[in-house]
Amino acid sequence: MLDSKRKGWHLLVATFLFAFLLTLHFPFSRRHRGHESGIPPQCLSLRASLEPAPGFLASRTALGSDRFVEGTPAVLIRNAKILTGARNGTEVIFGDILLDKGLVLGVGYIPNALTLLPNLKVVDAGGKWISPGIVDAHSHLGVYSAPALNGASDGNSIKAPILPWLRSIDGLNTHDDAYRLAIAGGVTTAQILPGSANNIGGQAYLIKLRPTAERSTSAMILEPPLALGLNNSDARPKWRHMKHACGENPSRTYSQTRMDSAWEFRRAYNEARKIKDAQDSFCAAAEQGLWDGKTAFPESLQWEALVDVLRGRVKVSAHCYEAVDLDQLVRLSNEFKFPIASIHHAGETYLVPSLLKKAWGGVPAVALFASNFRKKREAFRGSEFAPRILADNGLPVIMKSDHPVLNSRHLIYEAQQAHYYSLNPALALASVTSTPAAALGVGWRVGTLAAGFDADLVIWDSHPLALGATPVQVYIDGIPQLAAPATLHKPHAFQEVPETPNFEKEVRATIEYEGLPPLEGKSTKGTVLFANVTQVWTRTRSGVAQLLAADDASATWQVLVDGGAIQCVARTGKNGGSCGTRLAANTAVIDLMGGGLAPGLTTFGSDLGLSEIKLEPSTTDGPVFDPLTMQVPGILGDAVIRAVDGLQFGGRNTLYAYRAGVTGAVVAPMGHGFLQGIGTAFSTGAVNALSKGAILQRETALHISVHSDMRASVSTQIAALRHLLFSQNAPGPWVRVKKGEIPLVVAVHNADIMATLLLLKSEFESSTHSALRLTFAGATEAHLLASQIGAAGVSVILAPARPYPETWDFRRILPGPPLSRKTSVTTLLEHGVNVGLGVTSEYDTRNARFEIAWAALDADGALDYTTAMALSTTNLDKALGLDAADLEGEDLVVYHAGGMFDLGSKVIGVVSGQRAVVDLF
Repeated sequence: MLDSKRKGWHLLVATFLFAFLLTLHFPFSRRHRGHESGIPPQCLSLRASLEPAPGFLASRTALGSDRFVEGTPAVLIRNAKILTGARNGTEVIFGDILLDKGLVLGVGYIPNALTLLPNLKVVDAGGKWISPGIVDAHSHLGVYSAPALNGASDGNSIKAPILPWLRSIDGLNTHDDAYRLAIAGGVTTAQILPGSANNIGGQAYLIKLRPTAERSTSAMILEPPLALGLNNSDARPKWRHMKHACGENPSRTYSQTRMDSAWEFRRAYNEARKIKDAQDSFCAAAEQGLWDGKTAFPESLQWEALVDVLRGRVKVSAHCYEAVDLDQLVRLSNEFKFPIASIHHAGETYLVPSLLKKAWGGVPAVALFASNFRKKREAFRGSEFAPRILADNGLPVIMKSDHPVLNSRHLIYEAQQAHYYSLNPALALASVTSTPAAALGVGWRVGTLAAGFDADLVIWDSHPLALGATPVQVYIDGIPQLAAPATLHKPHAFQEVPETPNFEKEVRATIEYEGLPPLEGKSTKGTVLFANVTQVWTRTRSGVAQLLAADDASATWQVLVDGGAIQCVARTGKNGGSCGTRLAANTAVIDLMGGGLAPGLTTFGSDLGLSEIKLEPSTTDGPVFDPLTMQVPGILGDAVIRAVDGLQFGGRNTLYAYRAGVTGAVVAPMGHGFLQGIGTAFSTGAVNALSKGAILQRETALHISVHSDMRASVSTQIAALRHLLFSQNAPGPWVRVKKGEIPLVVAVHNADIMATLLLLKSEFESSTHSALRLTFAGATEAHLLASQIGAAGVSVILAPARPYPETWDFRRILPGPPLSRKTSVTTLLEHGVNVGLGVTSEYDTRNARFEIAWAALDADGALDYTTAMALSTTNLDKALGLDAADLEGEDLVVYHAGGMFDLGSKVIGVVSGQRAVVDLF
């Protein structure tokens, strides 16, 4: 009874306090006087601030969040390391955090009096890290839904270049499978932007990702602006949001030049300025008592949102890559005097930081990818060091997903990569929490953990900047989002902020060469002695093996290399041997500082080596003619295309892969039709096709695709495959497939199609008494047939390595922790399947070692070091038909200050057995 009275008294006091604060924010006397003096309400509303009044958070703490769900119990999380997001991301508090009424009530020390809440749930964090919920400043969740189906793609309109009156909320699908996945990655808030096909694509909206009882689109909106027309008891005006885009995307959509785009912007803003000037004149007259009470306030339903941009009441997110576009955007902001909240993609911003500081109304934040560059000309100069360079110049940095371009579930991975490439760890974490929240105008309620802020937080199984960090629980508005989460047991080292390499030289070169620094290494044919080595791994016919093993953790070794091969291995110290007696006069000695040597990795699944700039036809080999779905020129006859004939060497993606330890690549001819052709294997470090060791194997496997998104039906594709397997007149490579000399690699994701292929394999082998070497590539749904695939001896290449339900063929994913205990990798390995990991984009080839380390971490101890390493070496080679006997010598990658799987290590060279040299970077 006493608690009930106390609660009622607190509510009464809070009500009076809230009413008082509202009068501060919207002074009643002024509104009353205005009404009496005949000032229209539209004029009065222009004076209202969009920022909360002083003391507003105190009133929220008493009253609760506008998103509070009745019946949600209070939660006390004890014994945590809390990254609050405050003080530019640097604040860390060891202690507790109290959640109630959808808000954070306290952080750190929680007085006992605050914990006397009915139905309080106590959670012991066990010393785990807690961060604010992740804020994705650039997402298309719900407007580009998963799986992609007709009617589920509402991100772009192609009606006109200028469409500020469109609203992303009108196309937001509440049944997108990706909401659940994003939450499982710690994402709690996202800005849903229209696409970039238009110069002004429309209005964006901020949403919370949790499901609501109403199940409506409107119920997801954070801070609904008054213009949306929702019945909201909170009359405080809210920030609005809008998407702009410059450069290639709108130019391609409307066949316009940059000059046309600039004029479209200026014409639109001039229309908005006319309306704004008319409104200002109208209100000035009303202030002087000249309004007759009948004349209508000048406004336009079409242009009102752009008028609000000119009034500084809209957070503009601008898609702009290149310096020329950035310059035009900054000039536009100054000509029409409106602020830019954030610039997205922003590939060349790090080259022109002083220009961005000239934007009208303040410095915009910059929203970037960590390593997704070079797919088109305007992204060609993008750099992994851009976040660091921008931060050094005082610009706010945001890491974004552009979901579904990148799966927003892994937005924290973008922050991890930014940190790896030398962005300060506090700024890296802030780049997905407090910095985007501030840029979006909601930094007072999300992105930070403090009293009065929304109860959105993530409990992590390791430090959130550690590779593979996975949520243990996610709270949105104080409501836990993960039911029975699968938790992982991470090594103690993953509980600390990761140590990262020194990239000062690379940062300077990036600036000096305007994003295109030289990437070729310095080759030496002489002897090289690597000192302070802690591990050496090599390939064998049966897999990957450790060449040396120390009997204590402090032991180090010397490794002498000559002619591209190891000549001597000796333990360092007076009780160990020495390779010194074999040193030549000009031997280079390199201290690895606890590093090691490991086999060069192999990549497959992208068009690496056939495509330099993916969306520029003149820089690619181009797609092959598919005889099943198109008319093939007669001059080709029944020829099967060979990838080796279209190889390009020295591309930037190729050399970045080489410098990251990916020394070999297998690529199939470009295209996604039924018949692609014969793959090839090449060295990523080679100069051209004629150089020694450039071509590792001219012909590897025969590649085809079977999927539902083709002009021919799946049953037609299977009929074509059956014909080619059983026909006596099939083209030459098919004869080799039927004899079992080379594998047949089928790009397929759907389990039903895979089952049909397994039946066809059995039919072929029973009829011909010849083994069919079959590999499924892509294979998102392969886990559903793991036992049958294993029994059939079929290899599987998972690409992408981490699944996403992109289309109907991909929809039945095995998501992995925290949503499932097992992963596709562990499930397939348990059934004896030969598993490899691939990629789908050229830029991502450089991240192969992070992908296999991540797979091992998600396996929670089920994958040992050698098994994990084989996923991108020997397993992949076997699946693709690389014959180890054809290789003259292996490549060994040299890691400084750690091994292949250590985030703190850095590739500094490659011992090339193929070319008998050592390349040093």
